[in-house]
Amino acid sequence: MSYDIIVVGSGPGGYVTAIRASQLGMKTAVVERESLGGICLNWGCIPTKALLKSANVFEYLSHASDYGISVKEAKADFGGMIKRSRDVADGMSNGIKFLMKKNKIDVLSGTGVLKASKTVTVTDKDGKSADYTASKGIIIATGARSRALPNLPQDGKKIFGYRQAMTLEKQPKKMVVVGSGAIGVEFAYFYNAIGTEVTIVEYMPNIVPVEDNDVSKQLEKSFKKAGLKIMTNSSVESVDIKGKGCVVHVKTEKGEEKIECDVVLSAVGIQANIENIGLEELGIVVDNGKILVNDFYQTNLPGYYAIGDVVPGPALAHVASAEGIVCVEKIAGHHPEPIDYGNIPGCTYCSPEIASVGMTEKAAKDKGLDIKIGKFPFSASGKASAAGAKDGFVKLIFDAKYGELLGGHMIGANVTEMIAEIVAIRKLETTGEDLIKTIHPHPTMSEAVMEAAAAAYDEVIHL
Repeated sequence: MSYDIIVVGSGPGGYVTAIRASQLGMKTAVVERESLGGICLNWGCIPTKALLKSANVFEYLSHASDYGISVKEAKADFGGMIKRSRDVADGMSNGIKFLMKKNKIDVLSGTGVLKASKTVTVTDKDGKSADYTASKGIIIATGARSRALPNLPQDGKKIFGYRQAMTLEKQPKKMVVVGSGAIGVEFAYFYNAIGTEVTIVEYMPNIVPVEDNDVSKQLEKSFKKAGLKIMTNSSVESVDIKGKGCVVHVKTEKGEEKIECDVVLSAVGIQANIENIGLEELGIVVDNGKILVNDFYQTNLPGYYAIGDVVPGPALAHVASAEGIVCVEKIAGHHPEPIDYGNIPGCTYCSPEIASVGMTEKAAKDKGLDIKIGKFPFSASGKASAAGAKDGFVKLIFDAKYGELLGGHMIGANVTEMIAEIVAIRKLETTGEDLIKTIHPHPTMSEAVMEAAAAAYDEVIHL
């Protein structure tokens, strides 16, 4: 059967790409070997946020007296939290089925392998294969999976990745989380919030090492206050799983330390799903585990494209979606702008939340830029005080000469809902002085953005 576009993979890169292709009048199919929505909807972004919301609610109940409310002792129903998370994921996946049908997109269930002449061979679960061709192009959107380290082999029971972390049969009493990127700190927060004793082991000097140093320090402070143990400048050398639980051997600056726990979560990154899909046979160029593409996501082989976690760049759902839209608009003969990878927001949904975009203070200084920095703490925010969420701040970095907003870094309650303002400001090349004069509603957490800008120009009112 022939199509205009075939998308291999139905995550937030794949299904968004397919829908946009269909909107542009192209006959489209999606190949999916498991569940529509990919990892993000089924095992990543969405179900983890459901778990984190359960942790938020449990914390509210546990601290109800702080808000003048008396309740009986709250208990975490671990099984109930897991079930709610799975139900949310299933509902979202069913929503993608509806979108496929609405947009007249064929779903080809099975494993896709790329062939010559813009052909995909799809093999279903019963072993039956069929070939499908795409006259305008095949788009690879096969995503990624938890990265396994030689000294941290995942058995799915005692040592596991994010997927098993959200479907455990019972709540562990003690857990070691290896790696403190977004996945690591989100699960560390969730399990700690519901009563698990959690230790984070991070190789770098700071947790969430890609963030601004001030943000890293604030999260470490907040996490320690919440009872998490944090080990930075440390590495897991091996894990002994012969006994009932695990013995984790950690190399620290002071020597080796042993940690006993029930389970170990490996959160040391992801690796692209590019094996056994026909890349080598076709001669599609791969470098350092990623498919090389141009600004519009074409590989070195005409008619074959790749987006999302399989190409260089931030492995984020919203990036994959944006790349897919640019890709098919270019195929359709439109003139889309290449994505500005310097203006991609990143969000981490632990508590306090983290959101950032653009340069960190260190990156700006390393480039030799003359900068102005404004920082406004939520402890000075009326809305944050009323909400009982005073941890954190907004930090803005401006070019001193031209007023360009080089970077925005936030940590606090609901900041993931605030970062889009900074992204838009940078896109529109708005200056710091313009931002100061932009009236923000009171009382809101977002006022901190205006106040941070004012702080950079020595005009802050409430600090």
